[in-house]
Amino acid sequence: MSGQLISRRTLLQGAAVGAGALALGQLGTAQAASAATAFYKGADISWVPQMESQGFYWRNAAGVRQDILTILKGYGLSAIRLRTWVNPAGGHCAIGETAAMALRVQDAGMAVNIDYHFSDTWADEGHQVPPAAWKNMNYSQMLSAMKSYVSSTMNVIKSKGVTPTWVQIGNEENSGICHPVGSVSNPAQMTGLLNAAHDEVKQVFPNAVVMIHLASPQHSSVAAFFNAYASHGGKWDMNGFSSYGSASLAASLVNDMKSVSNAHGKPYMQVEFGGPVSNPSGTETTLKNYLTALKSNGGQGLLYWEPEVLSQFAGYGMGAWNSSTREPTVIMNGFAAV
Repeated sequence: MSGQLISRRTLLQGAAVGAGALALGQLGTAQAASAATAFYKGADISWVPQMESQGFYWRNAAGVRQDILTILKGYGLSAIRLRTWVNPAGGHCAIGETAAMALRVQDAGMAVNIDYHFSDTWADEGHQVPPAAWKNMNYSQMLSAMKSYVSSTMNVIKSKGVTPTWVQIGNEENSGICHPVGSVSNPAQMTGLLNAAHDEVKQVFPNAVVMIHLASPQHSSVAAFFNAYASHGGKWDMNGFSSYGSASLAASLVNDMKSVSNAHGKPYMQVEFGGPVSNPSGTETTLKNYLTALKSNGGQGLLYWEPEVLSQFAGYGMGAWNSSTREPTVIMNGFAAV
């Protein structure tokens, strides 16, 4: 099975990245209630501010230049995920940019998912490097830093008038966070750090759905992670999963997501999906298969990872846009089909 699974990080290697009607409390309650029952179609478009700063833009299927959020909404997307890094080189995906983009998303009438990486750069299944400022901290010091960081950044989001529907405390944290202090091999410390993040999110946004995000749901290590986290008193509301498997694997991979989530009584959604932009019809079918499997098995949605990416910006091969015409490919039609 693993031979047919596609690694996003592999495709990122060599990428030329360069780079109010309701009161907030009422809005948070409404969003939390909606998140518990709705099926969301969405995307992670964290690169958009950086792309726009470099002059990139998008056209809709009719060839008309339009705001990317308007185009995505036209395909039925209702949720956007935005990553945030602690102190990134160049400033992109720092909390200021993330919060500004989150406001833009909320103003467009879409639900917001804030995705903490707890690093200055990419954190994923195989990379969980702490922020440079935390590198030499012991557990006690890092616990204090975690509390301060999550509290301050959540308040930046709140100061913009944004109420996130979901907050991911970690990104593909299969091996833990902030190695070695928060490694899964130190489950008590890992749980302590994540619980601190959970509590600070809830302090600012009591109704936000706090999510634990793991990659590769078919791996036994995923169940082991949740078992260790739960046994050490881990706090969380929902499971999020990354999966880039082919169309033929969609049903079994969604069943893996459901199984590990049911074991802990948690709802779940797929927060990362992608397929080769070089095979748009095939990726459209894969998208339909995942959406169908999720919807029929109690999943609460699917988020496409960076569908708006153009090859002129980054060498990422799983976008959903035609880089020559700047128009969406047929991949995006998969959202409307389910």
